[in-house]
Amino acid sequence: MSAFSFNKSAELFPAAIRKKKRAGFAYRRFDTAADAVRFAIEELPADSLNGAYLQVDEARFDQNGIRTLYNSKDFPLARRTPAESDSVEAGTSADAAA
Repeated sequence: MSAFSFNKSAELFPAAIRKKKRAGFAYRRFDTAADAVRFAIEELPADSLNGAYLQVDEARFDQNGIRTLYNSKDFPLARRTPAESDSVEAGTSADAAA
């Protein structure tokens, strides 16, 4: 992983879904690959991540490659813990109910 730069810009492409007109998310461009990887793992629903790919320069990463980048010791951003995920979701739904 040492040759990979998390500081380069990256593009995240949705999976091609034949039965639906649109995928669960649209193409997104990120200033850094680190932001793209974190978005893919922490924000995308699992069905949207399945079949999506990340492109950084000429390199492409599928779902497993994205997970490998996220779990890398070189990943520069703080990772969301399961407890944080639950509290973020609970806070969002509580705000919506208010």
